[in-house]
Amino acid sequence: MRVGVVVEQLLAPVPGGTGRYARELAAALAATAPAGSGVTGWTAWHRHVLGARIDGVAGPRRLPLPRRGLVAAWERGIGPAPDADLVHAATPLAPPRRTPLVVTVHDAVPWTHPETLTRRGVAWHRRAIAAAARHADRIVVPTSAAADELATALPELRRDRLVVVGHGVTAELATEPEDAAVRASRLGLPEDGYLLSLATLEPRKGLDVLLAALARPDAPHLPLLLAGQPGWGGVDPVAEARRLGLAPDRVRVLGRLADRDLAVVLHRATALAAPSRAEGFGLPVLEAMAAGVPVVTSDAPALVEVGGGAALVVPRDDPAALAAGLAEMVDPAGRAPRVAAGRARAAGYSWIVAARRLWALYSELVRRDAT
Repeated sequence: MRVGVVVEQLLAPVPGGTGRYARELAAALAATAPAGSGVTGWTAWHRHVLGARIDGVAGPRRLPLPRRGLVAAWERGIGPAPDADLVHAATPLAPPRRTPLVVTVHDAVPWTHPETLTRRGVAWHRRAIAAAARHADRIVVPTSAAADELATALPELRRDRLVVVGHGVTAELATEPEDAAVRASRLGLPEDGYLLSLATLEPRKGLDVLLAALARPDAPHLPLLLAGQPGWGGVDPVAEARRLGLAPDRVRVLGRLADRDLAVVLHRATALAAPSRAEGFGLPVLEAMAAGVPVVTSDAPALVEVGGGAALVVPRDDPAALAAGLAEMVDPAGRAPRVAAGRARAAGYSWIVAARRLWALYSELVRRDAT
């Protein structure tokens, strides 16, 4: 079976969590491919496609339209499609159905929290996801919470066409590299601990709530490191920290990090804060728990589901509750049980397990299509 995976998100200006999903899933699919099967990555036409190369995955092969033209064509249900026995689109950017089609929809945020996205982004995602609901053989979602929200947003989408397949932890993030001390020194990581956020800098991630929590007198007196690229919305954590009266050295933006640097930053954190207003999964929560870092999340349903009782949950948009939760995670008595529970929870997720579930689904769909 030839499976084509649309990995265009890897070449986006801000790949974000969906870019990591595309890369990790395609690599895991290649690693678990049944005998006689293979995986090829597909993108729009770009001059340079190095960023979309994935170990074990053929390609990437380029379709004969640039990104903007491909998006416009696929919105209309026309245009080129990957040459494969089955196509899996790793985001709602999906080709017209010519062979069995699987589309991953990461969340229902365009319906549940449209104010946290650009107007243009809301409109495009609603159109693309609605089209996938009509034409795709299956819609893959990362959590039951996302499935529930999507089914509510699109009543015409039958629940039996929704398949919940969770994420996993990137191998390079699972342990610190051998030169961790050198990397920590180069990155200037605080030796006495720090709070961490792994998120694109945009309104949906609740970074304003996190900064407001740090400005409270009962918050831990630790610096906050922000690992993630700027997204839309002009979120400027340093300016907001200054406005709130936080000391200049209290907040540092690290930007996008290579995985080995990110592993060091992650493993040495005192606690991870994930105060998002909405999520479909919450990959940083899983990554932090696997690294033995206690986690405080908002009560966004997907974050609660992924945390599985191991993360400390506080109400969304509540700086006081978030400050108290972070203080509890800094206290050794509060940390220990969360660390142990988090490791156990994270052990239940795996990209390899996800890939094997999908291969079973692909086989079923290809057999059905052949009859």
